[in-house]
Amino acid sequence: MNTSFKVQQLNIDIYQRPEEMGQAAADFVENKINEAIIKKGVARVILATGSSQFTFLKALRQAKIDWKKVIVFHLDEYYGISDTHPASFRKYLKERILDLVKPLETYLINGDAEDIEDEMAKYAARLSEHEIDVACIGIGENGHIAFNDPPVADFNDTKLVKLVELDAQCRNQQLGEGWFPTIDDVPKKALTLTIPAIMNSKAISCVVPDERKAEAVYNALNGDITTDCPASVLRRHNDIRMFLDVESASRLQKSMG
Repeated sequence: MNTSFKVQQLNIDIYQRPEEMGQAAADFVENKINEAIIKKGVARVILATGSSQFTFLKALRQAKIDWKKVIVFHLDEYYGISDTHPASFRKYLKERILDLVKPLETYLINGDAEDIEDEMAKYAARLSEHEIDVACIGIGENGHIAFNDPPVADFNDTKLVKLVELDAQCRNQQLGEGWFPTIDDVPKKALTLTIPAIMNSKAISCVVPDERKAEAVYNALNGDITTDCPASVLRRHNDIRMFLDVESASRLQKSMG
């Protein structure tokens, strides 16, 4: 039996299995994309990466979407690695969805661009051309959204894209997920969409499975809205749904009795 409830503006759904969670998120995003296509002829979408998005992207590939009317952006990329690196988010998205559905346009952040400032400026300009219809995100073990870790998160950031230092917990998460052989191989910097860039999206889908995210989920939904847990700001968005499995919701369920 699935559970649904609301915290401030944020709608939360808890599913028994990660596959059910991923399918529900894909259904939500499919509806948002198709609504935008009907209204404007094109939809603009932000996609996330990482192991948390596996079941969601698998389901989204099967969704009834006219991808020739979809423009895709993504959340972040490591600084200084190429799109052939095993941990590259560009490589991840190409292999798991983009090369299979072939969107109208795809804009990916080049973390190894020769001129990073120019790369960020161009990407921000593309992002700001029109409203993003739906941003698909997750939450990190330290409560980050995109690579806005607590030390660098800014709810009032004046930029849409920035170069950030990754904190130790974030880098250890990347190692723990198996993307890098040792901690020394994990990049210390990344290019990321800022929190305002995400929050400016018309709708947000937030997919967060796994027990290791339980603490971050709990902190995001309880207590003050603060950069100590950047994901807490999601409670301020007026069209957002968070998709959890029973493991990521385990602390919530304990607190709910």
